[in-house]
Amino acid sequence: MKVNNLITLSTVILLANTLYFSSATVAVADEEKEILYWVAPMDANYRRDKPGKSPMGMELIPFYVGAEEGSTVSISPTVVQNLGVRTSAAELTRLWRGIDTVGYVDYDESKVSHIHLRTEGWIEKLAIQSEGERVKKGDFLFDVYSPKLVNAQQELVTALSTGNEGLIRATKERLAALGISSSQIKKLQKTKKVKQRISIYAPQDGVVSDLPVREGMFVKPSQKVVTLGDLSSVWLLAEVFERQSQWVEVGQEAEVRLSYIPGKLWRGEVEYIYPSLDPKTRTLKVRLRFDNPGERLKPNMYANVKIFGGAKENTIVIPLEGLIRTGREERVIISLGMGKFEARQVTAGIESGNYVEILKGVNEDDVVVTSGQFLIDSEASMRGSIVRMTDDAMKGAVMKDSNMSDKEQ
Repeated sequence: MKVNNLITLSTVILLANTLYFSSATVAVADEEKEILYWVAPMDANYRRDKPGKSPMGMELIPFYVGAEEGSTVSISPTVVQNLGVRTSAAELTRLWRGIDTVGYVDYDESKVSHIHLRTEGWIEKLAIQSEGERVKKGDFLFDVYSPKLVNAQQELVTALSTGNEGLIRATKERLAALGISSSQIKKLQKTKKVKQRISIYAPQDGVVSDLPVREGMFVKPSQKVVTLGDLSSVWLLAEVFERQSQWVEVGQEAEVRLSYIPGKLWRGEVEYIYPSLDPKTRTLKVRLRFDNPGERLKPNMYANVKIFGGAKENTIVIPLEGLIRTGREERVIISLGMGKFEARQVTAGIESGNYVEILKGVNEDDVVVTSGQFLIDSEASMRGSIVRMTDDAMKGAVMKDSNMSDKEQ
């Protein structure tokens, strides 16, 4: 019975040696092969620099130069050429934190006027008919009829007839509080004629960006009558992703391109960073300001924006196309030369343009595959799976044989 057990154990060790290297290609030559290290047949992580036994009592197996582990594959030069495999060396360099995003043109809110009445009344003789019309400062916009304004004017005329300076001053202040301009009050003092309708004039140059009323409508102080926007300068509101929000700072340079003017580049800087993120898009709004001679930038135009967020020094950088993301981990394919490739797990950092930072897993001057890497990665993953399955099969066979031996004893 002991002889049988020894034969069985020898058979298992021989099977483990064969299966462990079933996915590896060993260079065959007449000269004696060099041993790199000794490994346990049931645990690939248990390695020693000399022969011995594993924690399970099994003889360690030699691993020779030229043998490849499950994550390494060999491909003939012809196949490499047919796959169009391209490589790029990892560099220890500076990586600019470029933020590529989109935005839209909007009115400069510091140059927008909202016209409201300070008392209820009716709109008459509306001089503007639609949004987009241009007006100059001082242009007539509309007349308003309001009984309160008529009564306030009459009070001033009465006060003037009495000669009471205090009363005159109080009635003039009331008219000003109701929205009557100083020039209109002076004219009333001079003519002493009460006007049934008060004229409203444009407070600035601009275009009509909002006109929610029509002639004859009754309006209250809470209602907006007209909005005027000056397009001599505009805002550009860009959306920055949450993961890039810490890169952006006030004063950073930015470039803007619009599809409707190919080749034209606007250069500006970050003027303001809004304090909160949009809860739906999870983006941070950033504001840029541009002078707008000729009004080429128009509100609601779509723009491509690049914000230069400073540089990160002395970091390992590879082309972005060389990084493989699987959802659970990140990998790259390293070219080892002579048609050999290794799938290596990495930790990626920031992205900038066509490059990505590698925090762990790649060293300077490592050659990374940037084209055809998915086919190589698939082959490496398959070989790794075969090694794991054969290891599990060996463990099951040894456990079964051990149980049978215990029963026979």
